[in-house]
Amino acid sequence: MATGPPASVADDSRLIGRALAGLRDATGMGLTFGGVVTGEGQVRLDEFTGVTKGALRGVGLAFGQGLGGEVVTLRRPMAVNDYVASRRISHHYDRVITAEGLRAMVAAPVVVSRTVRGVLYGAVRQVVPLGDRAVRAVADAARDLEQELAVCDEVVRRLARLSEQVSTVEPAPGPMGPQWELVREAYTDLRSLARQLTDSGTRQRFDVACEKLAAAGHPTAGGPGPQVLSPRELDVLACVAVGQSNADAAIELGVTFEAVKGHLRSAMRKLESRSRLEAVVAARRLGLLP
Repeated sequence: MATGPPASVADDSRLIGRALAGLRDATGMGLTFGGVVTGEGQVRLDEFTGVTKGALRGVGLAFGQGLGGEVVTLRRPMAVNDYVASRRISHHYDRVITAEGLRAMVAAPVVVSRTVRGVLYGAVRQVVPLGDRAVRAVADAARDLEQELAVCDEVVRRLARLSEQVSTVEPAPGPMGPQWELVREAYTDLRSLARQLTDSGTRQRFDVACEKLAAAGHPTAGGPGPQVLSPRELDVLACVAVGQSNADAAIELGVTFEAVKGHLRSAMRKLESRSRLEAVVAARRLGLLP
């Protein structure tokens, strides 16, 4: 079974916390909680939304033990109507569950690329039958989180690959050679992919990394250029820089043709350029594009 720590446990924890807040709003459960799978073979409970007594905070659940450990092993959601009386799970954690006052619970694993990355829980403090709606809500929240984490992983991989490409390109006077065109195409693809990121913290880290890569694209740039363009304007200009038409850019970025035209006009105005080509050249001179 593939389990292990993600590339960034802190990022995963933040995204889990946001998913739990949305889950509690959607279900009205008194407490939603969860945590990441660590390199020590445990689920560490460190994210909570709702009223908590703190008994579970920081607890590490071993694989196969308790409800959370069981869903990691089985890789599917499970629900118990009364945790302390259930015969479907081990009872290694009854003490902390009782101290927290929880009874009915549902849990679902978060699995990305066959690796268990975390567990989401929903719980109430009464013995009640948890119907299909509650189980489905937790499972759906886990699936949505899996997609978000998969996008984040792909962005990280492409950033690393692009950084390697940049480091192997020899700066040359005048126009860059064919290698730089490959870098620019990869940079454009990456910006398009990153539009799927919904977590503001992850998106901010991506923007900072892209600023550094863009500055590396100009031999005379001393660092990232001034942020004269918005992220959307940079997305459009990155598409233009690799020869895409406005229609192509609209398809690539998943926006309307008119939106592309508007962002491009705004970028040209900010860069004091009279054409698309002038805008691209000006952006590169400022270290905004590779």
